[in-house]
Amino acid sequence: MKPKVIILLVLILVALIIVLQNFHVVSFRLLFWAVDMSLIILTLLTLVIGFLTGYLTAKLTSPLEKR
Repeated sequence: MKPKVIILLVLILVALIIVLQNFHVVSFRLLFWAVDMSLIILTLLTLVIGFLTGYLTAKLTSPLEKR
């Protein structure tokens, strides 16, 4: 197996362990809004937003560095 695949699998496993251990309801506040949601959903949403931000940043900045 390639090292990148092993690292990705380990990160996915750690993320799943963290998500499955945090199932209680939390209150999320942003400025004037307050939302009560499961910590599992909040954690997964944060992981997806972080992944997309990193992916888009890498995609949008890589052509500029090659010039």
